[in-house]
Amino acid sequence: MQIPQGFTFAVAAAGFKTPDRNDIGVVISKTPATAAGVFTTNRFQAAPVRVSREALALSDTAHAVCVNSGQANACTGAEGLTHCQETRKMVAKAVGTKPDQVLVASTGVIGPQLKMDLWRKAMSPLSKSRATAGVIDVAKAIMTTDTFPKLAWQSIGKGAREVRVLGFAKGAGMISPNMATMLGCVMTDADVPAAQWREILREAVNRSFNRVTVDGDTSTNDTVFGLANGASGMSVDTIGREVLLEAVTEVCRSLAYQIVQDAEGGTKIVHVSVTGAPDNEDAELAARAVGNSPLVKTAMFGQDPNWGRIAAALGRSGARFEPEEVSISIAGLCIFENGQPVDIDFDSLLVPHLEKPDIHIDIELGNGEGASSLLASDLTHEYVSINADYRS
Repeated sequence: MQIPQGFTFAVAAAGFKTPDRNDIGVVISKTPATAAGVFTTNRFQAAPVRVSREALALSDTAHAVCVNSGQANACTGAEGLTHCQETRKMVAKAVGTKPDQVLVASTGVIGPQLKMDLWRKAMSPLSKSRATAGVIDVAKAIMTTDTFPKLAWQSIGKGAREVRVLGFAKGAGMISPNMATMLGCVMTDADVPAAQWREILREAVNRSFNRVTVDGDTSTNDTVFGLANGASGMSVDTIGREVLLEAVTEVCRSLAYQIVQDAEGGTKIVHVSVTGAPDNEDAELAARAVGNSPLVKTAMFGQDPNWGRIAAALGRSGARFEPEEVSISIAGLCIFENGQPVDIDFDSLLVPHLEKPDIHIDIELGNGEGASSLLASDLTHEYVSINADYRS
């Protein structure tokens, strides 16, 4: 793993939900880093989302990012905002910075207030952990229903001219981000001006995290932070904006794939591709209708090439097309075109392909220039079980 220069990490087990399990993770830049953030568009925005939005509006830099699991601090009113600011003060003291240089994110059950007594008790262990904690520890600390920590990295150049990009994320359920990811952080040791860094992060998010869905739900807490501290001595002008953008995008794409791979109870990653739409917006409508359809998802879980469910989802998507111009392929095999199924034994032909963990659904709506893609999970018995018991 290639960790960018100038970053350290800290964790603590506060016991918010599970005793003796790390549930606070902090990323610390040795010097104030250029900071960026992309957040949920859910109207019910959690206190840490509101606080971090304001912090980034007031300052181009941040010294630390603190993420906790086990407590969402969402829909908690004025008291939740006050508690959130208090956690910034405590974390700032523990890692040696100012409260206004701490960005925060939280994940957990919506509604309950933060357990401030547990936060206070966790600060001493958090501070002491900086000598031993690594980024994997932080990635594990922010997990909820995740079954594995999610990390990805890229490097640009070599030796004294190397720039590194590292990211981690959490997410398995309540996944259908809109201008955000679930929770995540991307770090680089490149020197990037604030306006440019914020553009790069947003573009990378739109190309990756905004191209996935597990269940069609956008969380109240979705947040992705970006920190660029310049510790490599390499500027974005030297390495090239597009080169850095591609590296950040690849890190985010890997994390997005891992999130769908870890979908609560998921067994399949469904790659939905739509081309030939009148414009990208229509292609997006079509892709999301298919990727979010419970009937399509359960068909993929059951390894059933039920093209009728795909066609029905397209028909209600709101996308503009003529049904006679649509073609649908699964695993590269065209099974529907010219308004009717292709006369082949696709059930038998697709058996070995539908047994694989990755399934490709390719849809042509017509001859337009619009295109869109989406990663989606299947829908399983285990997903229902996990979410039926989430608060217990």
